[in-house]
Amino acid sequence: MTPGGGSGPMKDCEYSQISTHSSSSPMESPHKKKKSVPKRKWEVFPGRNKFFCNGRIMMARQTGVFYLTLVLILVTSGLFFAFDCPYLSEKITPAIPAIGGILFFFVMGTLLRTSFSDPGVLPRATPDEAADLERQIGNTEDIANGSSSGGYRPPPRTKEVIINGQTVKLKYCFTCKIFRPPRASHCSLCDNCVERFDHHCPWVGNCVGKRNYRFFYMFILSLSFLTVFIFAFVITHVILRSQQTGFLNALKDSPASVLEAVVCFFSVWSIVGLSGFHTYLISSNQTTNEDIKGSWSNKRGKENYNPYSYGNIFTNCCAALCGPLSPSLIDRRGFIQPDTPQLAGPSNGITMYGATQSQSNMAAATPLLQSEPSITSEELPLPGKTSISGPCAALTLGQPTPPSSMPNLTSDSGLTDIIPLKEEHEGHQFLTPEEAPSPPGMLPSGSPITHSHTMHVLSLASQDSLHEDSVRGLVKLSSV
Repeated sequence: MTPGGGSGPMKDCEYSQISTHSSSSPMESPHKKKKSVPKRKWEVFPGRNKFFCNGRIMMARQTGVFYLTLVLILVTSGLFFAFDCPYLSEKITPAIPAIGGILFFFVMGTLLRTSFSDPGVLPRATPDEAADLERQIGNTEDIANGSSSGGYRPPPRTKEVIINGQTVKLKYCFTCKIFRPPRASHCSLCDNCVERFDHHCPWVGNCVGKRNYRFFYMFILSLSFLTVFIFAFVITHVILRSQQTGFLNALKDSPASVLEAVVCFFSVWSIVGLSGFHTYLISSNQTTNEDIKGSWSNKRGKENYNPYSYGNIFTNCCAALCGPLSPSLIDRRGFIQPDTPQLAGPSNGITMYGATQSQSNMAAATPLLQSEPSITSEELPLPGKTSISGPCAALTLGQPTPPSSMPNLTSDSGLTDIIPLKEEHEGHQFLTPEEAPSPPGMLPSGSPITHSHTMHVLSLASQDSLHEDSVRGLVKLSSV
């Protein structure tokens, strides 16, 4: 209370309500942190990619041209189905809008499959793998430098493998820290090494590689058929109308047909040409990257023949379009495994094997489980000056005492005879007469232990042994 007589300090006190509905048990630590939600691998993906739908959709970062592709296909097809198909189905056949619908859905399906899938990205090396590989490369370069002149430049980081009798070089990627497998290349836009890299296509918003090449080829091939189909029937629509009302009146009656014809006319050439080029690549089992660089020749007789070609157009097409689809190597929807927690070792630096923390605590609390300290020259008991050693001083009164059959020591020189006995039984938990605890009440509180009191304890022990021997002798005589 303050001199003011009021409850001023009580007013300043604040009480916080303790929640009784806490889910934590009393044994849990109050400082325990909340478990963090594990992240998925796509959230920390090192490449320049965008992910949607919790990592299910993977695209390149530059997707503006992809949206332009979607708009052109959707708008052109929508105008065709809205303004041309009703007239054509009535005048010619209802199969026209049905066939157009099938082509449209096939084009959209293959486009989305190409754009939203993993093209075959190779995972980057872990820090340990990269360090080990750099160490191997460094040793190789040191050997090359040591065996040549001082101005020698180390060779490029490449390895050579033999594929169908043809030597293929594996180049080292300084970004991914790996030796790229055959036909793989690093995409500068996505910043990834892609297996069987063909090219980066901005129209689909993704790289084209081993895992989505077949869908890309089916997309451009079906888009070619759809473009030719729309362009042909738009012209047919305009011609049929012009026969009834004239050409100019036909254009005025269906202006959407004019827009469709213009879009299809300027795009059909590039789309059909691209489809033909990739048909050639598939038939020879090449990639766009290899064809541009001129890596291989289609003739087997030449030195740089294509080691990946089966020598048959049909077999090459089946291998590219009908072969098994390889799984993704990056596992973008997998969880990041946290580091395994390492148990902290004891404070003395000794590693404990097979012992739990509770066992070590029990050993620390029990004196008999501790190692007995060795006796040095400074700790040796001297005549007239006795002491109790450390481990035995911690014994409680309930501890067992040594056998009472001890020799009768009546002189100061007898105390020194105990030392060899102590050293002889150093590995055993026996107590010497000097280390034997006194019974309760024998020593007053706070009084020092004197030499005469020690001799008195030893004499009592010898008298007990003599009494026990005499009793045994009387028992033997009575039995006789």
